[in-house]
Amino acid sequence: MAVAAVSRPLISLAFPQDGVSRLLTQAVAVIAGTALLALSAKVTVPFWPVPMTLQVLAVFLIGAAYGRDLAFVTLLTYLAQGAVGLPVFATGAGLAYMAGPTGGYLVGFVVAATIAGWAADRGLDRHPVKLFAAMLVGEVAILGLGAAWLAYLFGAEKAIAFGVGPFIVTDLVKVALAAAIVPAAWNLVERFRG
Repeated sequence: MAVAAVSRPLISLAFPQDGVSRLLTQAVAVIAGTALLALSAKVTVPFWPVPMTLQVLAVFLIGAAYGRDLAFVTLLTYLAQGAVGLPVFATGAGLAYMAGPTGGYLVGFVVAATIAGWAADRGLDRHPVKLFAAMLVGEVAILGLGAAWLAYLFGAEKAIAFGVGPFIVTDLVKVALAAAIVPAAWNLVERFRG
């Protein structure tokens, strides 16, 4: 079985080669990513049981731009910030909030960013259609985990009606935007470097 070649994600172009400087730059990238997620959580359109935000767009942009490992660390850091009470989520914070209706979606964000990052690590972040396909798998993870948690809390019928249906079209638009933005950024970088 052939193993896919590993590529470098977009953000790696900004990383110095030196070990300590590289780690510091990565730490800054994690903080910047969590700030982007927190900001995207505050842009909301009221929906029940969870508000519709720009977080899905931010999750996929971070995943595709950061690569699997850094995206995973960034999303875990974001969840840790929320767990200790920092106001990074759409409407609340703390462990009780995370155990509420949004809990499955938050876990889904980690999975989705990791999937998008895995795709970027294999060079799929340079091809909008291939990146969209990978991100679509991540979107299924977000909605699937979100719906599973809602089904546990409220029942399967309500989970599908309120936790999946209202978000399908808007989330697909966000996935398409992310799948277009990252390859476009690569094209700009290549033109600038070329």
